[in-house]
Amino acid sequence: MMTLKKKLKSICIERLEDKINAFKGIVEDMSNGAQNDAKSSAGDKHETTLAMLHIEQENISKKIQENLSMLEVISKIDENKVSEKVEFGSVVKINSVTLFFSAALPKILIDDQSVLAISVDAPIAKELLGRKLNETFIFNNCEFKVNYLE
Repeated sequence: MMTLKKKLKSICIERLEDKINAFKGIVEDMSNGAQNDAKSSAGDKHETTLAMLHIEQENISKKIQENLSMLEVISKIDENKVSEKVEFGSVVKINSVTLFFSAALPKILIDDQSVLAISVDAPIAKELLGRKLNETFIFNNCEFKVNYLE
């Protein structure tokens, strides 16, 4: 049977690969558009358009690199590891919120529950790292309890 951690890791990898492929498709479309434009245009307006297109391609290339980095980080998670304390790769439920310590990604709906994929650099993550099951702590003037840890 697939654990929650395995499912989450798989979903995160799939989402990141989809985003990377979408960005690569945009860059390819932009390149094709620039080649077609180059055949039919000339002058300052054309040069300005190409410069703007190049800047946009650079921005999208940065997004591709960011997503590749997140993919690399998530790929390192050992989905079979069961930990005694909260660490990178952990699935943790505090009060009614489920967190996946991986990379910052949009909310994931899985098995009728919402899961927030967060980076270990997130403020709440820093507060949780090293905590154990049933441990309580205060964060932003609210009390939290570690109810689940995988």
